[in-house]
Amino acid sequence: MKEFALIFRLKDIADFKPSPEQMQERLNWLDNIASQNRLVDKGNTLLPLPGSAKTVQPDNLVTDGPYTEIKEFISGYVVIRAEDINEAVEIAKRNPIFSMGGSVEIREVLKRD
Repeated sequence: MKEFALIFRLKDIADFKPSPEQMQERLNWLDNIASQNRLVDKGNTLLPLPGSAKTVQPDNLVTDGPYTEIKEFISGYVVIRAEDINEAVEIAKRNPIFSMGGSVEIREVLKRD
């Protein structure tokens, strides 16, 4: 089994605060993955609020972030276990973020032992 990070992106800052029903859908999705012993790390939410992020660029230039006026912003991530990226994609397809116009980026995790 390999590990994959599922990185969640939203287009609208208003979608960052889900309704109780949307939150329950997300928890159900996570519970389903955990019940299959495929949840490696339940991840975290990455705050997209002013003052909650900075970006360090070359020459130690520090800028404020995140920039929600750009096309999309990362709202969080989880790490799952899957046989290959195709299986990870199938798991990601069941995430309720799509009903809000969001997307999921799937990245294989290279483990350094």
